[in-house]
Amino acid sequence: MNSPRLQFGNKSYLLKDLPKISQPFTFEERTIDFCQRWLSGQQQFEIQTSGSTGTPKKIFISRQSMIASANATIQALGLQANQTSLVCLDTSYIAGIMMLVRSLEIGMNTIAVEPCTNPFEGIEQEGKIDFTALVPYQVKAILQSPQKIFLNQLASVLIGGAPLDHSTKLALQSCQSLFFETYGMTETISHIALKQLNGLGRSNFFTTLPGVSIRQDERGCLCIVTSYLEHEIVTNDIVEMVDVNKFIWLGRWDNVINTGGLKVFPETIESKIEGIFVQLNITNWFFITGLPDERWGQAVSLIVEGKLSEYQEEELKQSLKSKLYKFEVPRSIICVPSLIRTDSGKINRMKTLALLNSAK
Repeated sequence: MNSPRLQFGNKSYLLKDLPKISQPFTFEERTIDFCQRWLSGQQQFEIQTSGSTGTPKKIFISRQSMIASANATIQALGLQANQTSLVCLDTSYIAGIMMLVRSLEIGMNTIAVEPCTNPFEGIEQEGKIDFTALVPYQVKAILQSPQKIFLNQLASVLIGGAPLDHSTKLALQSCQSLFFETYGMTETISHIALKQLNGLGRSNFFTTLPGVSIRQDERGCLCIVTSYLEHEIVTNDIVEMVDVNKFIWLGRWDNVINTGGLKVFPETIESKIEGIFVQLNITNWFFITGLPDERWGQAVSLIVEGKLSEYQEEELKQSLKSKLYKFEVPRSIICVPSLIRTDSGKINRMKTLALLNSAK
């Protein structure tokens, strides 16, 4: 087997010849620093959590657990030595770190590109890349660029960080590479389940990786046990169990709307509304929330960024009534100038609603 290489643009290093890094500030330095620490046999790694199961904090993860997690993905996707991976996620966090671990453990060559909207932009199209992980905004940008050709050349692509929108999922159906939506978090050492989005194995549910067991707690939220985690992970993600190792993600417990005694999941309604927006050629960002209501307790409400014309709003109301269950239909459509977003670009529901309430 040839000695694996780590490449940054025009610079290429044999793993055994990586330069020494004293203070890892840049993406390249952080990536090389982690590789050096991994190759030296370091047994514990301090990693920042995202806050999916509580307040963001730093936790220690063992080398043994990271290897077990990496091997589960390697087995599920059939990754092989001497293939080439593209690492274009921040290697300070678990998603980017585990891309490196998978490559290092199996002996893959690695091309590392600082996180950006279109990581393929500076890569020669003749170059063979077999495996990568992307976030939704990167997928959308690549699909709209000349580099879309790469999406027909990869063996497998992981997509995580946030759910994909309806139009992007549709666009992936014409791609030859296999795309997998991931479910996981820092505490589970990256993903513990995959959902194939295109191809013959396309699925509507997540399937757990080897060595992962799942159950629901009394809230209906997912609980996770693996062979490489010390304790059971209790999440705030409400799921529907399809089988002992398969589940459908419904939404976050924190966002559940209680309307007239019914529990309604905003994320489930949003996925349906995305398709309606595409059909009506409405491109505004939006989200579903529950607003206080004297009769119903909470009323399902649609918050839309920007303006809708009278014609658009009327057409939208008719489509919502015809394509959603009665209890899912928003009782009001509220247009706001802009939605507040997190640093990673996700809609911050709580802050947007707080601003909306303060404006009343």
